[in-house]
Amino acid sequence: MATTLSALLRDTLGDLRLEPTRKRVRAYLGDALVADSRDAVLVWEPRRVVPGYAVPRADVVADLVETAGPVPEAPAGAGPVFPDVPFAVHTAAGRAYDVRTADGTAPAAAFAYTDPDLGGRVALDGDALRWFEEEDEIGGHPRDPFHRVDVRHGTAEVRVEVDGVLVARSARPLVVFETGMPPRYYLPREDVLVDLGATATTSACAYKGEASYWAVTTGAGADVAWSYEEPLPDAAELAGAVAFYPDRAVVTVDEAPAGRSAGPPA
Repeated sequence: MATTLSALLRDTLGDLRLEPTRKRVRAYLGDALVADSRDAVLVWEPRRVVPGYAVPRADVVADLVETAGPVPEAPAGAGPVFPDVPFAVHTAAGRAYDVRTADGTAPAAAFAYTDPDLGGRVALDGDALRWFEEEDEIGGHPRDPFHRVDVRHGTAEVRVEVDGVLVARSARPLVVFETGMPPRYYLPREDVLVDLGATATTSACAYKGEASYWAVTTGAGADVAWSYEEPLPDAAELAGAVAFYPDRAVVTVDEAPAGRSAGPPA
């Protein structure tokens, strides 16, 4: 019987997973070098849906100071642990540390695994540190080599209502197909029929860039929509286009309800 690859990957969610990378990886706390490695691996802890980097302990040039107290526990259940759950929450066995640089800058979290397949490697906090792959700085978590984001031009009629008011209508959406997510429909800004007000919320996507969030003038709550004003090169076509949350607005595609989702992954 044939195997669906997406199901195969989903079935390993509860496992500690890793994938070697050939990239040179460096991490900085401010301007202070924390780690420099040509032997990094991508690590997905059990239930984590996005990877982080772990490097040999010998490649960490900062001091590692073990922290007191237990490691925070992940949310109960067998479901996925999403990126908004902090790095300090771990689902694999190991010891928690602070990372301290020689000039006394603020500590950042680290985690040393005890799993033999990880060989005592140290995971470093993706949010607290600045990361470089080769000579390029990356934002957010490292990219998953098994994850794709494809932007395609569509002709479906997309309608968006908020509080019973039609706020957007377009027959030329950009349709984003992203691994593990329902299709997302991004509409040209000129096809949004109401004013949008920027909110203070932002998030980072390793594949698309930094997201801005929007409220509409119909009286609905904040963060009804999001956009990528300056997307990464792989998603350049999304610049300025707007997507609406299907659970905060009524979004229909050719008169059928759009798939619900939690918005852009961090």
